[in-house]
Amino acid sequence: MPNPPQLRAAALTVTAVLLSSLMTGCSDDSKDEDLSAQKLSWKDCPAPSESEGGGDAPSPLPGGAQWSCATMKAPLDWAKPKGETIGIALIRAKASGDPARRVGSLVFNFGGPGGSGVTALPSFGEDYTKLRTRYDLVSFDPRGVGRSAGVKCENDEQLDEYFQQDATPDDAAEQKKLLESTRAFNAACERNSGKSLPHLRTTDAARDMDLMRQVLGDDRLHYFGISYGTELGGVYAHLFPKKVGRAVFDAVVDPTQNPEQGSLAQAKGFQLALGNFAEDCTSKTADCPIGDSAQDVEDRIAKLLKDLDSKPIQGIFPRELTQTAATSGIAQALYSKDFWEYLVEGLDQAYVGNGRDLMVLADSLNGRNNDGQYSNMAAANVSINCADEKPRYTAADVQAKLPEFRAASPVFGDYLAWSMVTCTDWAVAGAADHADVSAPGAAPILVVGNTGDPATPYEGARKMADELGRGVGVELTYKGQGHGAYDSGNKCVHSAVDGYLLEGKVPSTGTVCT
Repeated sequence: MPNPPQLRAAALTVTAVLLSSLMTGCSDDSKDEDLSAQKLSWKDCPAPSESEGGGDAPSPLPGGAQWSCATMKAPLDWAKPKGETIGIALIRAKASGDPARRVGSLVFNFGGPGGSGVTALPSFGEDYTKLRTRYDLVSFDPRGVGRSAGVKCENDEQLDEYFQQDATPDDAAEQKKLLESTRAFNAACERNSGKSLPHLRTTDAARDMDLMRQVLGDDRLHYFGISYGTELGGVYAHLFPKKVGRAVFDAVVDPTQNPEQGSLAQAKGFQLALGNFAEDCTSKTADCPIGDSAQDVEDRIAKLLKDLDSKPIQGIFPRELTQTAATSGIAQALYSKDFWEYLVEGLDQAYVGNGRDLMVLADSLNGRNNDGQYSNMAAANVSINCADEKPRYTAADVQAKLPEFRAASPVFGDYLAWSMVTCTDWAVAGAADHADVSAPGAAPILVVGNTGDPATPYEGARKMADELGRGVGVELTYKGQGHGAYDSGNKCVHSAVDGYLLEGKVPSTGTVCT
Protein backbone atom coordinates (compact mmCIF):
# COMPACT_ATOMS: atom_id res chain seq x y z
CA MET A 1 0.00 0.00 0.00
CA PRO A 2 1.18 3.56 -0.43
CA ASN A 3 3.84 4.42 2.04
CA PRO A 4 3.47 1.63 3.32
CA PRO A 5 3.23 0.08 -0.18
CA GLN A 6 0.22 0.89 -2.23
CA LEU A 7 -3.19 -0.58 -1.43
CA ARG A 8 -3.32 -2.13 -4.86
CA ALA A 9 -0.44 -4.28 -3.67
CA ALA A 10 -2.85 -6.54 -1.91
CA ALA A 11 -5.13 -7.48 -4.78
CA LEU A 12 -6.45 -10.99 -4.20
CA THR A 13 -3.19 -12.47 -3.06
CA VAL A 14 -3.54 -11.04 0.44
CA THR A 15 -6.64 -13.19 0.96
CA ALA A 16 -4.78 -16.34 0.02
CA VAL A 17 -2.59 -18.55 2.13
CA LEU A 18 0.89 -17.61 0.99
CA LEU A 19 2.69 -20.73 -0.14
CA SER A 20 5.21 -21.46 -2.85
CA SER A 21 8.58 -22.84 -3.87
CA LEU A 22 11.33 -22.97 -6.45
CA MET A 23 14.76 -21.80 -7.11
CA THR A 24 15.85 -18.66 -8.88
CA GLY A 25 18.71 -16.25 -8.83
CA CYS A 26 20.85 -15.31 -11.77
CA SER A 27 23.11 -17.31 -14.03
CA ASP A 28 25.04 -16.69 -17.21
CA ASP A 29 24.89 -20.19 -18.73
CA SER A 30 22.46 -19.38 -21.53
CA LYS A 31 24.43 -16.99 -23.69
CA ASP A 32 23.92 -19.15 -26.77
CA GLU A 33 20.72 -20.85 -25.69
CA ASP A 34 17.35 -20.35 -27.40
CA LEU A 35 15.26 -19.77 -24.29
CA SER A 36 12.01 -20.36 -26.17
CA ALA A 37 13.14 -23.96 -26.76
CA GLN A 38 13.90 -24.74 -23.12
CA LYS A 39 12.25 -27.76 -21.53
CA LEU A 40 10.73 -27.29 -18.10
CA SER A 41 11.38 -29.84 -15.37
CA TRP A 42 8.08 -30.19 -13.50
CA LYS A 43 8.34 -31.56 -9.95
CA ASP A 44 6.22 -31.75 -6.81
CA CYS A 45 5.94 -28.33 -5.18
CA PRO A 46 7.80 -28.04 -1.87
CA ALA A 47 6.76 -25.77 0.97
CA PRO A 48 7.27 -22.06 0.30
CA SER A 49 10.22 -20.08 1.50
CA GLU A 50 10.07 -17.06 3.79
CA SER A 51 10.04 -14.68 0.82
CA GLU A 52 6.86 -16.38 -0.39
CA GLY A 53 5.13 -16.07 2.97
CA GLY A 54 5.75 -19.46 4.53
CA GLY A 55 3.16 -22.19 5.01
CA ASP A 56 2.65 -25.70 3.71
CA ALA A 57 3.09 -27.17 0.26
CA PRO A 58 -0.10 -26.92 -1.83
CA SER A 59 -2.73 -29.56 -1.11
CA PRO A 60 -4.04 -31.78 -3.92
CA LEU A 61 -7.06 -30.58 -5.87
CA PRO A 62 -10.44 -32.33 -5.55
CA GLY A 63 -10.05 -35.76 -7.10
CA GLY A 64 -6.41 -35.95 -6.04
CA ALA A 65 -4.78 -33.94 -8.84
CA GLN A 66 -1.35 -32.70 -7.79
CA TRP A 67 0.26 -29.31 -8.29
CA SER A 68 3.65 -29.30 -9.95
CA CYS A 69 6.33 -26.61 -10.05
CA ALA A 70 9.13 -25.64 -12.40
CA THR A 71 11.54 -22.79 -13.10
CA MET A 72 11.76 -21.03 -16.48
CA LYS A 73 14.88 -19.13 -17.54
CA ALA A 74 14.31 -15.57 -18.72
CA PRO A 75 16.76 -12.77 -19.58
CA LEU A 76 17.56 -10.45 -16.70
CA ASP A 77 17.66 -7.65 -19.28
CA TRP A 78 15.35 -8.09 -22.25
CA ALA A 79 17.56 -5.67 -24.20
CA LYS A 80 20.22 -8.41 -23.93
CA PRO A 81 18.22 -11.60 -24.58
CA LYS A 82 21.36 -13.76 -24.84
CA GLY A 83 22.83 -12.43 -21.61
CA GLU A 84 22.41 -13.19 -17.94
CA THR A 85 19.27 -15.04 -16.91
CA ILE A 86 16.94 -15.22 -13.93
CA GLY A 87 14.54 -17.97 -12.93
CA ILE A 88 10.78 -17.45 -13.15
CA ALA A 89 8.90 -19.72 -10.73
CA LEU A 90 5.87 -21.52 -12.22
CA ILE A 91 3.07 -23.72 -10.86
CA ARG A 92 0.66 -25.90 -12.84
CA ALA A 93 -2.30 -28.22 -12.48
CA LYS A 94 -2.90 -30.20 -15.65
CA ALA A 95 -6.28 -30.20 -17.41
CA SER A 96 -8.74 -32.75 -16.06
CA GLY A 97 -10.93 -33.26 -19.14
CA ASP A 98 -10.70 -34.99 -22.49
CA PRO A 99 -7.24 -34.23 -23.94
CA ALA A 100 -8.83 -33.80 -27.38
CA ARG A 101 -10.84 -30.81 -26.03
CA ARG A 102 -7.94 -29.14 -24.20
CA VAL A 103 -7.62 -25.48 -25.25
CA GLY A 104 -4.13 -24.92 -23.81
CA SER A 105 -2.67 -23.30 -20.70
CA LEU A 106 -4.62 -20.62 -18.82
CA VAL A 107 -2.11 -18.27 -17.20
CA PHE A 108 -3.21 -16.36 -14.08
CA ASN A 109 -1.83 -13.22 -12.50
CA PHE A 110 -3.55 -12.33 -9.22
CA GLY A 111 -2.30 -8.79 -8.90
CA GLY A 112 -0.18 -6.60 -6.71
CA PRO A 113 2.21 -5.86 -8.17
CA GLY A 114 4.08 -8.09 -5.76
CA GLY A 115 1.69 -10.99 -5.34
CA SER A 116 2.97 -14.54 -5.73
CA GLY A 117 0.98 -16.51 -8.28
CA VAL A 118 2.70 -19.70 -7.16
CA THR A 119 1.16 -19.28 -3.71
CA ALA A 120 -2.18 -17.80 -4.79
CA LEU A 121 -3.32 -20.23 -7.50
CA PRO A 122 -3.63 -23.28 -5.20
CA SER A 123 -5.61 -21.16 -2.71
CA PHE A 124 -8.22 -20.45 -5.37
CA GLY A 125 -7.83 -23.74 -7.23
CA GLU A 126 -11.27 -25.11 -6.42
CA ASP A 127 -12.86 -21.96 -7.86
CA TYR A 128 -11.41 -22.89 -11.26
CA THR A 129 -12.50 -26.54 -11.35
CA LYS A 130 -14.66 -25.96 -14.40
CA LEU A 131 -11.94 -24.05 -16.23
CA ARG A 132 -9.53 -26.92 -15.56
CA THR A 133 -11.67 -29.24 -17.67
CA ARG A 134 -10.17 -27.63 -20.78
CA TYR A 135 -7.05 -25.82 -19.54
CA ASP A 136 -3.88 -26.49 -17.65
CA LEU A 137 -4.07 -23.95 -14.82
CA VAL A 138 -0.77 -22.06 -14.65
CA SER A 139 0.53 -19.17 -12.57
CA PHE A 140 3.90 -17.70 -11.71
CA ASP A 141 5.86 -15.37 -9.49
CA PRO A 142 6.59 -12.35 -11.70
CA ARG A 143 10.19 -11.13 -11.77
CA GLY A 144 11.09 -9.49 -8.48
CA VAL A 145 8.44 -11.50 -6.60
CA GLY A 146 8.93 -14.48 -4.30
CA ARG A 147 11.42 -16.92 -5.84
CA SER A 148 11.61 -15.16 -9.20
CA ALA A 149 14.73 -13.14 -8.36
CA GLY A 150 12.75 -11.72 -5.43
CA VAL A 151 13.62 -8.18 -4.42
CA LYS A 152 15.00 -7.72 -0.92
CA CYS A 153 14.73 -4.42 0.95
CA GLU A 154 14.40 -4.23 4.74
CA ASN A 155 14.43 -7.12 7.22
CA ASP A 156 11.48 -8.28 9.34
CA GLU A 157 12.32 -6.10 12.33
CA GLN A 158 12.69 -3.03 10.14
CA LEU A 159 9.43 -3.83 8.34
CA ASP A 160 7.55 -4.04 11.64
CA GLU A 161 8.66 -0.47 12.32
CA TYR A 162 7.95 0.59 8.73
CA PHE A 163 4.35 -0.60 8.87
CA GLN A 164 3.80 0.94 12.30
CA GLN A 165 5.03 4.41 11.34
CA ASP A 166 2.80 7.46 11.14
CA ALA A 167 1.95 7.54 7.43
CA THR A 168 -0.21 10.66 7.79
CA PRO A 169 2.06 13.37 9.25
CA ASP A 170 0.44 16.31 11.01
CA ASP A 171 3.46 18.57 11.44
CA ALA A 172 6.95 19.19 10.12
CA ALA A 173 8.62 16.77 12.53
CA GLU A 174 6.30 13.89 11.59
CA GLN A 175 6.69 14.72 7.91
CA LYS A 176 10.48 14.64 8.23
CA LYS A 177 10.32 11.25 9.95
CA LEU A 178 8.05 9.80 7.24
CA LEU A 179 10.30 11.01 4.43
CA GLU A 180 13.38 9.65 6.21
CA SER A 181 11.70 6.27 6.65
CA THR A 182 10.73 6.17 2.99
CA ARG A 183 14.26 7.14 1.98
CA ALA A 184 15.73 4.41 4.20
CA PHE A 185 13.42 1.75 2.74
CA ASN A 186 14.29 2.75 -0.81
CA ALA A 187 18.00 2.82 -0.03
CA ALA A 188 17.74 -0.71 1.39
CA CYS A 189 16.14 -1.87 -1.86
CA GLU A 190 19.01 -0.38 -3.86
CA ARG A 191 21.61 -1.78 -1.50
CA ASN A 192 20.20 -5.32 -1.48
CA SER A 193 18.68 -5.61 -4.98
CA GLY A 194 20.17 -2.82 -7.07
CA LYS A 195 21.09 -5.13 -9.93
CA SER A 196 17.45 -6.12 -10.47
CA LEU A 197 15.72 -2.77 -10.01
CA PRO A 198 16.13 -1.49 -13.62
CA HIS A 199 14.54 -4.68 -14.98
CA LEU A 200 11.27 -4.90 -13.03
CA ARG A 201 8.95 -2.95 -15.29
CA THR A 202 5.61 -4.40 -16.34
CA THR A 203 6.89 -4.50 -19.92
CA ASP A 204 9.61 -6.90 -18.72
CA ALA A 205 7.04 -9.14 -17.03
CA ALA A 206 4.90 -9.07 -20.20
CA ARG A 207 7.87 -10.28 -22.24
CA ASP A 208 8.39 -13.03 -19.67
CA MET A 209 4.77 -14.09 -20.26
CA ASP A 210 5.29 -14.33 -23.99
CA LEU A 211 8.34 -16.50 -23.41
CA MET A 212 6.21 -18.56 -21.03
CA ARG A 213 3.57 -18.97 -23.74
CA GLN A 214 6.19 -20.39 -26.09
CA VAL A 215 7.77 -22.68 -23.49
CA LEU A 216 4.33 -24.02 -22.52
CA GLY A 217 3.71 -24.82 -26.18
CA ASP A 218 0.81 -22.44 -26.88
CA ASP A 219 0.33 -20.48 -30.11
CA ARG A 220 -1.60 -17.81 -28.19
CA LEU A 221 -1.64 -16.67 -24.56
CA HIS A 222 -4.88 -17.55 -22.79
CA TYR A 223 -4.95 -15.34 -19.72
CA PHE A 224 -6.89 -14.46 -16.56
CA GLY A 225 -5.64 -11.22 -14.99
CA ILE A 226 -6.94 -9.80 -11.72
CA SER A 227 -6.29 -6.28 -10.34
CA TYR A 228 -2.72 -5.30 -11.35
CA GLY A 229 -2.91 -8.45 -13.48
CA THR A 230 -5.25 -6.52 -15.78
CA GLU A 231 -2.56 -3.88 -16.33
CA LEU A 232 -0.01 -6.60 -17.03
CA GLY A 233 -2.44 -8.23 -19.44
CA GLY A 234 -3.11 -4.93 -21.17
CA VAL A 235 0.60 -4.27 -21.61
CA TYR A 236 1.02 -7.79 -23.01
CA ALA A 237 -1.81 -7.17 -25.47
CA HIS A 238 -0.15 -3.91 -26.56
CA LEU A 239 3.20 -5.59 -27.13
CA PHE A 240 1.88 -8.83 -28.65
CA PRO A 241 -1.64 -8.18 -30.00
CA LYS A 242 -1.55 -11.11 -32.44
CA LYS A 243 -0.61 -13.51 -29.65
CA VAL A 244 -3.64 -12.76 -27.45
CA GLY A 245 -5.91 -15.77 -27.07
CA ARG A 246 -8.98 -15.88 -24.81
CA ALA A 247 -8.37 -13.33 -22.07
CA VAL A 248 -10.33 -12.03 -19.08
CA PHE A 249 -9.53 -8.92 -17.01
CA ASP A 250 -11.24 -8.78 -13.59
CA ALA A 251 -10.98 -5.93 -11.00
CA VAL A 252 -9.67 -3.63 -13.67
CA VAL A 253 -6.94 -1.01 -13.30
CA ASP A 254 -7.58 2.28 -15.07
CA PRO A 255 -4.64 2.45 -17.51
CA THR A 256 -5.09 6.16 -18.24
CA GLN A 257 -4.32 7.40 -14.71
CA ASN A 258 -1.01 8.64 -13.36
CA PRO A 259 -0.12 7.72 -9.74
CA GLU A 260 -1.78 10.81 -8.29
CA GLN A 261 -5.00 10.16 -10.16
CA GLY A 262 -4.90 6.49 -9.22
CA SER A 263 -4.43 7.24 -5.53
CA LEU A 264 -7.28 9.77 -5.56
CA ALA A 265 -9.56 7.24 -7.29
CA GLN A 266 -8.67 4.69 -4.63
CA ALA A 267 -9.52 7.18 -1.89
CA LYS A 268 -12.98 7.52 -3.40
CA GLY A 269 -13.26 3.76 -3.94
CA PHE A 270 -12.36 2.79 -0.38
CA GLN A 271 -14.65 5.48 1.04
CA LEU A 272 -17.50 4.14 -1.11
CA ALA A 273 -16.81 0.61 0.09
CA LEU A 274 -16.67 1.80 3.70
CA GLY A 275 -20.05 3.45 3.26
CA ASN A 276 -21.48 0.26 1.76
CA PHE A 277 -20.09 -1.73 4.70
CA ALA A 278 -21.61 0.71 7.20
CA GLU A 279 -24.98 0.65 5.45
CA ASP A 280 -24.95 -3.15 5.40
CA CYS A 281 -24.23 -3.36 9.12
CA THR A 282 -26.88 -0.88 10.22
CA SER A 283 -29.60 -2.09 7.83
CA LYS A 284 -29.72 -5.63 9.23
CA THR A 285 -32.44 -6.74 11.61
CA ALA A 286 -30.06 -7.24 14.54
CA ASP A 287 -28.44 -4.19 16.12
CA CYS A 288 -25.15 -3.11 14.55
CA PRO A 289 -22.63 -3.06 17.43
CA ILE A 290 -20.47 -0.36 15.87
CA GLY A 291 -23.02 2.39 15.18
CA ASP A 292 -26.65 3.43 15.07
CA SER A 293 -26.59 4.61 11.45
CA ALA A 294 -24.25 4.35 8.48
CA GLN A 295 -22.99 7.89 9.14
CA ASP A 296 -22.50 7.07 12.81
CA VAL A 297 -20.37 4.05 11.86
CA GLU A 298 -18.17 6.17 9.59
CA ASP A 299 -17.89 8.95 12.18
CA ARG A 300 -16.84 6.51 14.91
CA ILE A 301 -14.21 4.98 12.63
CA ALA A 302 -12.81 8.42 11.84
CA LYS A 303 -12.68 9.24 15.56
CA LEU A 304 -10.96 5.92 16.34
CA LEU A 305 -8.24 6.67 13.81
CA LYS A 306 -7.79 10.19 15.13
CA ASP A 307 -7.44 8.89 18.69
CA LEU A 308 -4.95 6.21 17.62
CA ASP A 309 -2.78 8.90 16.03
CA SER A 310 -1.84 10.16 19.49
CA LYS A 311 -2.55 7.09 21.63
CA PRO A 312 -2.13 3.60 20.10
CA ILE A 313 -3.81 0.65 21.83
CA GLN A 314 -2.83 -2.96 22.49
CA GLY A 315 -2.38 -4.92 19.28
CA ILE A 316 -0.47 -8.20 19.03
CA PHE A 317 2.21 -8.10 21.73
CA PRO A 318 4.64 -6.42 21.67
CA ARG A 319 3.22 -4.34 18.85
CA GLU A 320 0.56 -1.69 19.35
CA LEU A 321 -2.25 -0.83 16.96
CA THR A 322 -1.29 2.52 15.50
CA GLN A 323 -3.38 4.76 13.28
CA THR A 324 -1.54 3.45 10.23
CA ALA A 325 -1.97 -0.21 11.20
CA ALA A 326 -5.67 0.30 11.90
CA THR A 327 -6.19 2.01 8.54
CA SER A 328 -4.45 -0.90 6.85
CA GLY A 329 -6.63 -3.41 8.67
CA ILE A 330 -9.83 -1.59 7.73
CA ALA A 331 -8.72 -1.39 4.10
CA GLN A 332 -7.92 -5.12 4.03
CA ALA A 333 -11.41 -6.00 5.25
CA LEU A 334 -12.99 -3.96 2.46
CA TYR A 335 -11.38 -6.15 -0.23
CA SER A 336 -14.07 -8.79 0.24
CA LYS A 337 -17.60 -8.76 1.65
CA ASP A 338 -16.67 -12.06 3.32
CA PHE A 339 -14.38 -10.02 5.60
CA TRP A 340 -17.02 -7.53 6.72
CA GLU A 341 -18.01 -9.58 9.77
CA TYR A 342 -14.37 -9.58 10.90
CA LEU A 343 -14.24 -5.82 10.49
CA VAL A 344 -17.31 -5.46 12.71
CA GLU A 345 -15.64 -7.61 15.36
CA GLY A 346 -12.32 -5.81 15.00
CA LEU A 347 -13.86 -2.37 15.36
CA ASP A 348 -16.07 -3.46 18.26
CA GLN A 349 -12.95 -4.69 20.09
CA ALA A 350 -10.87 -1.65 19.20
CA TYR A 351 -13.44 0.67 20.75
CA VAL A 352 -12.73 -0.98 24.11
CA GLY A 353 -8.95 -0.95 23.70
CA ASN A 354 -8.23 -4.30 22.01
CA GLY A 355 -6.65 -3.89 18.58
CA ARG A 356 -5.75 -7.54 17.95
CA ASP A 357 -8.24 -8.31 15.16
CA LEU A 358 -7.53 -5.13 13.22
CA MET A 359 -3.81 -5.90 13.47
CA VAL A 360 -4.40 -9.44 12.13
CA LEU A 361 -6.09 -7.86 9.11
CA ALA A 362 -3.26 -5.35 8.69
CA ASP A 363 -0.67 -8.13 8.85
CA SER A 364 -2.52 -9.99 6.11
CA LEU A 365 -2.43 -6.94 3.88
CA ASN A 366 1.27 -6.38 4.54
CA GLY A 367 2.36 -9.98 3.95
CA ARG A 368 3.33 -10.76 7.59
CA ASN A 369 2.76 -14.30 8.90
CA ASN A 370 2.13 -15.42 12.49
CA ASP A 371 5.84 -16.03 13.03
CA GLY A 372 6.67 -12.41 12.33
CA GLN A 373 8.14 -13.13 8.91
CA TYR A 374 7.28 -10.99 5.90
CA SER A 375 7.01 -12.16 2.33
CA ASN A 376 8.72 -9.89 -0.16
CA MET A 377 5.35 -8.55 -1.36
CA ALA A 378 5.97 -5.02 -0.05
CA ALA A 379 9.47 -4.83 -1.51
CA ALA A 380 8.29 -6.12 -4.88
CA ASN A 381 5.28 -3.83 -4.91
CA VAL A 382 7.33 -0.69 -4.40
CA SER A 383 10.07 -1.84 -6.79
CA ILE A 384 7.70 -2.61 -9.67
CA ASN A 385 5.53 0.46 -9.18
CA CYS A 386 8.53 2.78 -8.99
CA ALA A 387 10.06 1.19 -12.09
CA ASP A 388 6.80 1.74 -13.97
CA GLU A 389 5.72 5.18 -12.75
CA LYS A 390 7.55 8.23 -14.09
CA PRO A 391 6.18 10.99 -11.80
CA ARG A 392 8.14 11.75 -8.63
CA TYR A 393 6.14 13.75 -6.09
CA THR A 394 7.41 16.00 -3.32
CA ALA A 395 5.99 16.73 0.12
CA ALA A 396 4.85 20.09 -1.27
CA ASP A 397 2.91 18.29 -4.00
CA VAL A 398 1.14 16.23 -1.36
CA GLN A 399 0.34 19.26 0.79
CA ALA A 400 -1.23 20.97 -2.20
CA LYS A 401 -3.43 17.94 -2.93
CA LEU A 402 -4.47 17.09 0.63
CA PRO A 403 -7.76 19.06 0.54
CA GLU A 404 -8.90 17.16 -2.55
CA PHE A 405 -7.95 13.80 -1.02
CA ARG A 406 -9.67 14.63 2.26
CA ALA A 407 -12.82 15.61 0.43
CA ALA A 408 -12.72 12.28 -1.39
CA SER A 409 -12.27 10.31 1.83
CA PRO A 410 -12.22 11.51 5.43
CA VAL A 411 -10.86 8.07 6.43
CA PHE A 412 -8.39 7.17 3.69
CA GLY A 413 -7.61 10.56 2.09
CA ASP A 414 -4.47 11.55 4.01
CA TYR A 415 -3.18 8.01 3.95
CA LEU A 416 -3.40 7.71 0.17
CA ALA A 417 -2.22 11.25 -0.51
CA TRP A 418 1.03 10.66 1.37
CA SER A 419 1.54 7.44 -0.58
CA MET A 420 2.56 9.67 -3.48
CA VAL A 421 6.05 10.16 -2.00
CA THR A 422 6.84 6.42 -2.07
CA CYS A 423 8.97 6.65 -5.22
CA THR A 424 10.43 10.12 -4.66
CA ASP A 425 13.95 8.90 -3.83
CA TRP A 426 13.88 5.73 -5.94
CA ALA A 427 17.17 4.73 -7.58
CA VAL A 428 15.73 3.98 -11.02
CA ALA A 429 13.77 6.36 -13.26
CA GLY A 430 10.15 5.40 -13.90
CA ALA A 431 9.08 4.37 -17.38
CA ALA A 432 5.92 6.39 -18.12
CA ASP A 433 3.04 8.41 -16.71
CA HIS A 434 0.72 5.46 -17.28
CA ALA A 435 0.60 2.14 -19.09
CA ASP A 436 -0.03 1.85 -22.86
CA VAL A 437 -2.58 -0.90 -23.46
CA SER A 438 -3.78 -0.08 -26.96
CA ALA A 439 -4.01 -3.40 -28.80
CA PRO A 440 -5.43 -3.04 -32.31
CA GLY A 441 -5.91 -6.41 -33.94
CA ALA A 442 -5.99 -8.40 -30.70
CA ALA A 443 -8.67 -10.99 -30.01
CA PRO A 444 -11.59 -9.85 -27.80
CA ILE A 445 -10.69 -9.32 -24.15
CA LEU A 446 -13.50 -9.59 -21.59
CA VAL A 447 -13.20 -6.68 -19.12
CA VAL A 448 -15.18 -7.17 -15.88
CA GLY A 449 -15.84 -4.19 -13.60
CA ASN A 450 -17.40 -4.32 -10.12
CA THR A 451 -19.45 -1.28 -9.07
CA GLY A 452 -18.42 -1.66 -5.40
CA ASP A 453 -14.72 -2.34 -5.93
CA PRO A 454 -12.60 -0.29 -3.48
CA ALA A 455 -9.11 -0.87 -4.89
CA THR A 456 -9.77 -0.71 -8.63
CA PRO A 457 -12.86 1.49 -8.91
CA TYR A 458 -15.52 0.50 -11.42
CA GLU A 459 -14.82 3.38 -13.81
CA GLY A 460 -11.49 1.79 -14.70
CA ALA A 461 -13.17 -1.05 -16.57
CA ARG A 462 -14.68 1.30 -19.15
CA LYS A 463 -11.36 3.13 -19.52
CA MET A 464 -9.51 -0.17 -20.05
CA ALA A 465 -12.04 -1.36 -22.63
CA ASP A 466 -11.80 1.94 -24.50
CA GLU A 467 -7.99 1.97 -24.43
CA LEU A 468 -7.72 -1.62 -25.67
CA GLY A 469 -9.61 -0.46 -28.73
CA ARG A 470 -12.76 -1.02 -30.73
CA GLY A 471 -13.53 -4.69 -31.12
CA VAL A 472 -10.99 -5.69 -28.46
CA GLY A 473 -12.28 -4.52 -25.08
CA VAL A 474 -15.67 -6.06 -24.20
CA GLU A 475 -17.07 -4.61 -20.98
CA LEU A 476 -19.19 -6.53 -18.46
CA THR A 477 -20.55 -4.92 -15.26
CA TYR A 478 -21.10 -6.69 -11.94
CA LYS A 479 -23.20 -4.80 -9.41
CA GLY A 480 -21.56 -6.14 -6.28
CA GLN A 481 -19.12 -5.53 -3.44
CA GLY A 482 -15.45 -6.31 -2.92
CA HIS A 483 -12.37 -6.46 -5.09
CA GLY A 484 -13.14 -8.40 -8.25
CA ALA A 485 -16.19 -10.22 -9.57
CA TYR A 486 -15.40 -13.82 -10.51
CA ASP A 487 -14.42 -14.83 -6.98
CA SER A 488 -17.77 -13.48 -5.69
CA GLY A 489 -19.46 -16.62 -6.96
CA ASN A 490 -22.05 -14.64 -8.93
CA LYS A 491 -23.63 -17.08 -11.41
CA CYS A 492 -24.07 -14.47 -14.13
CA VAL A 493 -20.40 -13.48 -13.99
CA HIS A 494 -19.29 -17.12 -13.95
CA SER A 495 -21.51 -17.93 -16.91
CA ALA A 496 -20.09 -15.08 -18.98
CA VAL A 497 -16.44 -15.71 -18.08
CA ASP A 498 -16.66 -19.49 -18.38
CA GLY A 499 -18.59 -19.21 -21.63
CA TYR A 500 -15.80 -17.16 -23.18
CA LEU A 501 -12.83 -19.07 -21.81
CA LEU A 502 -14.30 -22.54 -22.41
CA GLU A 503 -16.38 -22.07 -25.54
CA GLY A 504 -15.15 -18.82 -27.07
CA LYS A 505 -18.56 -17.15 -26.66
CA VAL A 506 -18.05 -13.39 -26.32
CA PRO A 507 -20.84 -11.77 -24.28
CA SER A 508 -22.49 -8.64 -25.57
CA THR A 509 -20.58 -5.54 -24.52
CA GLY A 510 -22.47 -3.71 -21.79
CA THR A 511 -23.81 -6.90 -20.18
CA VAL A 512 -24.82 -6.30 -16.55
CA CYS A 513 -24.79 -8.93 -13.78
CA THR A 514 -26.55 -8.35 -10.44
